[in-house]
Amino acid sequence: MAHEASFAIQSRRTQITGGTIHYLEVSAGGRELPVVILVHGFVVASTYMVPTAEQLSPFCRVYVPDLPGYGESYKPKDIFTLSKLADALANWMDVVEMAKAHLVGNSFGCQIIAEFAVRYPQHIDRLVLQGPTVDPAARSLGKQLIRLMINSRREQHSMGRITLTDYRAAGLRRILGTIKLALEDRIEDKLPLIKAPTLVIRGERDAVVPQIWAEKATALLPNGKLYIIPHAAHTVNYSVPEKFAAAIISFLGLQ
Repeated sequence: MAHEASFAIQSRRTQITGGTIHYLEVSAGGRELPVVILVHGFVVASTYMVPTAEQLSPFCRVYVPDLPGYGESYKPKDIFTLSKLADALANWMDVVEMAKAHLVGNSFGCQIIAEFAVRYPQHIDRLVLQGPTVDPAARSLGKQLIRLMINSRREQHSMGRITLTDYRAAGLRRILGTIKLALEDRIEDKLPLIKAPTLVIRGERDAVVPQIWAEKATALLPNGKLYIIPHAAHTVNYSVPEKFAAAIISFLGLQ
């Protein structure tokens, strides 16, 4: 993108019901800019969202929270359900005085956003679901592991280091609990209930989210649109952030 500006990444912490939430604030502009919240995927936290946040920063105020249990945020004893994760996100928005925002998620983050959109439609403008999981045709641990192994060969090696760091922070019990949570969730039942304009984005080489599921997910949305990023795998927010951000900026009308 031709638009360039200096940006600042600020690491912040704030107290919500239950504990402390860590989040990143990235912006190159003033407080009057639109707000975009990036919602992280399975167990990974805010770090891998930074490349996209940097690309978006000249056009909006970007916030990247670590949800409870992940990253540098507090670790509740219980593994939060999707409804509790959505509630925590809404609680955090209230605390930081954010009435409404565009929400952008990767992978499992799309499941959180779908739950949030059903529970808190008043808090959202538009949505971007990138690589939404879980494909109903592969709702088993074995099938997901096979797809993840294939996809991992198509991702940048540095993504593996970030993943390991975030997995250590979460711990094995929370990793296993989150796997169960993701597999049991039926995102396909929630998509028809989302009224907000929604862009589904798929990397052309995404082994986790095949084209047929991306098309079905888009069709289930009352106001959905599908966009394919060529030559990209599952984690486009990290591997091709400039292409991902360009699609987001166009859809959200941020130019």
